Amino acid sequence: MTKRPTIADVARRAGVSKGSVSFALNGRPGLAQTTVDKILAAADELGWRPSNRARSLSVSKAFALGLVITRDPAVLSSDPFFPAFIAGVESVLSTQGQALVLQVVADGSEADGYQRLAQDARVDGVFLSDLRHDDPRIELLVELGLPAVTLNRPDGQSPFPAVTLDDRPGTRAVVEHLVELGHTRIAHVAGPTAFVHATARSTAFVETLAAAGLEPVAVEDGDFTAAGGIEATRRLLALPQPPTAIVYANDRMAIAGLGAAQAAGLTVPDDLSIAGFDDSELAEYVHPGLTTVRADPFRFGETAARTLNRVVDGETDVPDVELPPAELVVRRSTAAPPA
Repeated sequence: MTKRPTIADVARRAGVSKGSVSFALNGRPGLAQTTVDKILAAADELGWRPSNRARSLSVSKAFALGLVITRDPAVLSSDPFFPAFIAGVESVLSTQGQALVLQVVADGSEADGYQRLAQDARVDGVFLSDLRHDDPRIELLVELGLPAVTLNRPDGQSPFPAVTLDDRPGTRAVVEHLVELGHTRIAHVAGPTAFVHATARSTAFVETLAAAGLEPVAVEDGDFTAAGGIEATRRLLALPQPPTAIVYANDRMAIAGLGAAQAAGLTVPDDLSIAGFDDSELAEYVHPGLTTVRADPFRFGETAARTLNRVVDGETDVPDVELPPAELVVRRSTAAPPA
């Protein structure tokens, strides 16, 4: 195993003292430019990279950002949002010599996760995801002194900048698409009502139907899981007058609901139209291909990481960042209602 080059190795290669190397690599004044150039060239030849541990000790920074997620670890890899979001975050951190500290916790133990990150000084700031109504974690982070960026705007007061993606235009577009096809009996399988973004999607669904002079057949509570999508679909199909179209709050529930409908003997989209939200990887490849709403979680992660780094670096009044809104992607899972 090749030994990691040290400052002493760079000093020997450049023919200078270790103190001079430290000055040059940390950008301190006092050295001739020719000496600085020689030291930087030696460091580059040896492939020297700064140790995050040494950097953190010298500047009281962890060179890491934190993300606490309340999910079952066994199903996190199939989540339509977080893997791509994390990839976007890592695309920024990897170029900055930073790390992402990820904690996957059980429901109700998020506060403990943030407290551990703060007490151990393991991160310089955190991403606050899955915002709740009147989210108590915002006040907690203020008390802990942890810089943060919220993923979308909370519905209460927040001192932190937000990176936002408006779900409502995509939801409105789905409903308008189904109405234009001729559907009048449309149902919704919503996400958890505690989540701000799930409520935004449900509200946009109901308001868009109302603008068309329609009422929803039903709005079923879901939990963003496949099992929740199956159970909600079965309840809707058991109604005396079942819907001819169902809009799901995410693709995982929609794909599971599609399977439940087919298992019940229905043909999608001839008997039932189905639409999702997220445009996850499988949406294009299920049969029939899923009509859905496309967001960009990778870009979400990139933008959130850059914004949080600005906060961590001490910038004041970092503004909110508005991402392009989610947009409709029409595939073969939606068609005119049965005659």
